[in-house]
Amino acid sequence: MLSLKNSIISFLMILTLGLSLWSILGSKRPEIIATHAAHRPDAFMENVVATIINKEGNPSLKVEAPKMVHYADNDTTDIETPHITLYRESPEPWSIDSRHAKATQGLDKIYFWENVVVHHINDSANPTTTMTTATLTVFPNKQIAQTDDNVTVIQPSTTIHGLGMLANLHEGTVQLLSKAQGEYLPNAS
Repeated sequence: MLSLKNSIISFLMILTLGLSLWSILGSKRPEIIATHAAHRPDAFMENVVATIINKEGNPSLKVEAPKMVHYADNDTTDIETPHITLYRESPEPWSIDSRHAKATQGLDKIYFWENVVVHHINDSANPTTTMTTATLTVFPNKQIAQTDDNVTVIQPSTTIHGLGMLANLHEGTVQLLSKAQGEYLPNAS
């Protein structure tokens, strides 16, 4: 009789443990599904040409891209082959091109990668400048661009290579952070 009683108690304990595990695993599954579902895009645009206007009514930023996809859960936007124009007080803006970009917090921070080219044509304050790098983070409102990757800066008669860069696009200043080496080739007149 004692053996039958122990068997029944053991069976009930195993059954209770099994039901508890089933309940726990069953309640976790919707969270996993919800997590995957939460990172689905909530909006997309194709053939985008968008100009952001500042408080004074002047353009401050222009975004051109064949496709942009927005994700609400982390407020990011994936941008395919972006062409970004950053306007400033100087007559000529800076442009940034790459194969990919991701904007976070609206357009407060844009991360570019793969074949990044930053370009500015000659104006009264700065010479024509082209910079190339693998990745670049731009803060459009602050007009700051930075990278930890290799950078090549090309200006008339000058090519400079370095590792890491901090650029103030508003002022037109570029600081290479380390290993800077340059070539000066005077124009043949």
